[in-house]
Amino acid sequence: MAALVECLGVEGHEVTVLGPTEGDSLDYPDAAAPVGRAVASGEVDYGILVCGSGIGVSMAANKVAGVRAALVVDAEAAAMTRRHNDANVLCISGDRTSPAEAVAYAKAFLSAPFDGGRHERRVRKISAIEAGRDLREVDEEKEARIGG
Repeated sequence: MAALVECLGVEGHEVTVLGPTEGDSLDYPDAAAPVGRAVASGEVDYGILVCGSGIGVSMAANKVAGVRAALVVDAEAAAMTRRHNDANVLCISGDRTSPAEAVAYAKAFLSAPFDGGRHERRVRKISAIEAGRDLREVDEEKEARIGG
């Protein structure tokens, strides 16, 4: 995925590589944890993780509080996970994704805004799950805000 790193740099994105970009094996939690922590702390806005299937890095990154990591299989899904889920970590399968596809996924992800609206409540519910809160509290907060 060296092509992905190169393309993002050329497009003006600040890229920090926390693991190998080609060939070398790495335990996916060893890459996902620092990326997730950097995103959750606000040190970086977004993270992009690549492993063989993409599944392991997405599972590991989602263990970091504040991370909403999404494994995507096309550019449309990459954009949708930003727009609807406010995803902050993009996960890609290195084994099933060509370099050109990975670049397209990253571009779609990084350029898509969060739509807000009805999706905000859903993202708050994800945060509530993470915090061990009852999901009904999120609905009650909405009712209190609109005077219901």
